[in-house]
Amino acid sequence: MIKITLKDGSVKEYEKGVRIEEIIASIGSGLLKAALAAKVNGRIYELDKAIEEDCKLEVLTFDDEDGKLPFRHTSSHILAQAVKRLYPEIKLAIGPAIDNGFYYDFDSEKTFTEADLELIEKEMANIVKEDYKLERFELPREEAIRLMEEKGESYKVELIRDLPKDEVISFYKQGEFVDLCAGPHVPSTGKIKAFKLLSVAGAYWRGNEKNKMLQRIYGTSFAKKSQLDEHLNMLEEAKKRDHRKLGKELELFELMDEGPGFPFFLPKGMELKNQLLKYWREIHKKAGYVEVETPIILNRQLWETSGHWFNYKENMYTVQIDEEDYAIKPMNCPGGMLVYSTKLHSYRDFPMRVAELGRVHRHELSGALHGLMRVRAFTQDDAHIFMLPEQIKDEIKGVATLIDEVYKTFGFSYHVELSTRPEKFIGEIEVWDQAEEALKGALEELGLPYKLNEGDGAFYGPKIDFHLRDCIGRTWQCGTIQLDYQMPLRFDLTYIAKDGQKHRPVMIHRVLFGSIERFIAILTENFAGAFPVWIAPTQVTVIPVSERQYDYAKEIAGRLNELDIRVESDLRSEKVGYKIREAQLKKVPYMLIVGDKEVEGGSVSVRDRKEGDKGAMKLQDFISHIQNEIADKINK
Repeated sequence: MIKITLKDGSVKEYEKGVRIEEIIASIGSGLLKAALAAKVNGRIYELDKAIEEDCKLEVLTFDDEDGKLPFRHTSSHILAQAVKRLYPEIKLAIGPAIDNGFYYDFDSEKTFTEADLELIEKEMANIVKEDYKLERFELPREEAIRLMEEKGESYKVELIRDLPKDEVISFYKQGEFVDLCAGPHVPSTGKIKAFKLLSVAGAYWRGNEKNKMLQRIYGTSFAKKSQLDEHLNMLEEAKKRDHRKLGKELELFELMDEGPGFPFFLPKGMELKNQLLKYWREIHKKAGYVEVETPIILNRQLWETSGHWFNYKENMYTVQIDEEDYAIKPMNCPGGMLVYSTKLHSYRDFPMRVAELGRVHRHELSGALHGLMRVRAFTQDDAHIFMLPEQIKDEIKGVATLIDEVYKTFGFSYHVELSTRPEKFIGEIEVWDQAEEALKGALEELGLPYKLNEGDGAFYGPKIDFHLRDCIGRTWQCGTIQLDYQMPLRFDLTYIAKDGQKHRPVMIHRVLFGSIERFIAILTENFAGAFPVWIAPTQVTVIPVSERQYDYAKEIAGRLNELDIRVESDLRSEKVGYKIREAQLKKVPYMLIVGDKEVEGGSVSVRDRKEGDKGAMKLQDFISHIQNEIADKINK
């Protein structure tokens, strides 16, 4: 007999060789119906796997993130099977599950259209209805190659040839369709109840722009139609909020052919960016940070010391100066190490909280560029905290509290993930254990629930990631806290301890926004361009009814400007209604309409972009109102 420990901690005994589906059936028929796969000792398996020894078992349904992986992986196989039925001459490349969906890459002379996607969807529905069992089988390398050559699948042959010699070569069969695949999958095609093909895009084979451009069909799938409908509604809403569209309409930034991946910030976009940086500096000064600036270009020796020259060079821009190799920095950390090294430090100096708004450049493939979300030049809001081992917990709590303050200021909720020691790591296990316990302890003392990602930390230390949720339910990984033992070692950073000897400090890398540009994109989409008053590029537009009120309008604008309220006057010879509509389209929080009556009474007629007409108000009363709203950072 073997012992199976279930998720709730209960232990059940079964005959050796029992299949996972038999274990689930013994628990309940309802659970068996919902089950898609299972985790055995942390690894995902299909339901027909036989269990030969004691283990921990977790049943996965679509409600589990890990359950969505095999569900959507199977969805991609159904897509490929449908395409091969309709267009047998097309060659298959790869088709993985991704966040919120799946895709498959095809080599096709035919260009897929919207009408083709509808036809493919209908064939996918047939495959789901036929409810084929997904059957795994393995072949020796040469037989696997012959099978794919017979089917004319040259991309699969290339993949097999590139597999390590000791790699198990597995395939999955569903009906007449066979695909090279490591799995896992759901039991049958009939499990995929609701799906939708979304778009077609170009994708280089294996992500290499020197290779052939393939056609990538994206799709999504869910366990229920209601879930699919909800997701599609969210995608429609996301289209309306696309920061690239809004960025152009609101005159925030431009993306130009002269600088792909290098955004141009326009005056209004710079105002928004500067307000974020002003806020960033305020909260960091309050939290005890000092700010530094390190050079954008540094020599090859530095990047060799940091390891970037050997491990990250393909993403770096390099240049020769005085016949020596230099690189434009892809990250701020090595410069921060040099700043630390400018003087000898004592244990009394710790913790040292050093922040930098550093301009960094990374070479991204042109196909990966996406508005401000994925660029080649951006501002990273870095900070490096140098400390003693016993200060780790308190510093983690301080950073987590700061991140919490920032996200709540913008109205974001978030969840936290803690990633621990990976299989390949540097340093002593005892030090890792101490660091992980400090991170866990900090989160628990703060009362922050977290998801544990065992073995998903960086090779140099464990980390905490903050995933914020926007108003339409999307999540974005922005804030992160990483413990690092490698950089202090590589740069030989030391301090004089109480015993008078040199010791190595512990170091934290952390960001709040991540990339300022990406955070602006997230804010733009979250607020649909209607930024809260305190960061809005233009906070007030003054609209005179006729030329008779121009001087009064200018006077009001001048007064607001003196008080640091961002204001514009619309003195065009257009009708008032047209000007109001224009200001609404520009998402300006407040419009001050002034006619003869307002001039006589020294008042303004206030219009709120969301609530509409607020009636007449003394100018000073309006000033007090908007100043309070700005000071309180109200998000409306």
